[in-house]
Amino acid sequence: MSQEHLYQVNLKWKEGRTGEVSSPVLSQVIECATPPEFPNGIADIWSPEHFYAAAISSCFMTTFLAIAENSKILFEHFECKTNIKLELVDNKYRITQAEIFPKVKLADLEKKDRMLRILEKTKEHCLVTNSMRTEIILTPEVI
Repeated sequence: MSQEHLYQVNLKWKEGRTGEVSSPVLSQVIECATPPEFPNGIADIWSPEHFYAAAISSCFMTTFLAIAENSKILFEHFECKTNIKLELVDNKYRITQAEIFPKVKLADLEKKDRMLRILEKTKEHCLVTNSMRTEIILTPEVI
């Protein structure tokens, strides 16, 4: 497998503060907009901030799945919530912190410590968070 991968995302402005995100290799188009916290922002539509948090959660999940599979540890359920903090720093908005809340239900609770190590390893190897200046906090729950 090549060590370089390219991904293309296209954005087309629709009207006002809304646009559509697409990719030539994907069939789904996602509407996006300025979030409601900003002037003329729109509620109930994906924003860049939501995409940022989604990139973290989805990369964390795919990294976790690969590491868990390689580790041959069985789990029954996985979900992940990510909260990001947007702040004004040096007169510029910046996402300063992301807290990842993975929740894993194990098939064998005696492997809880091992799963916690796998979750830490997942944090270390998540390519999206490794590419960000944002502080990453991991708050795992293993049941």
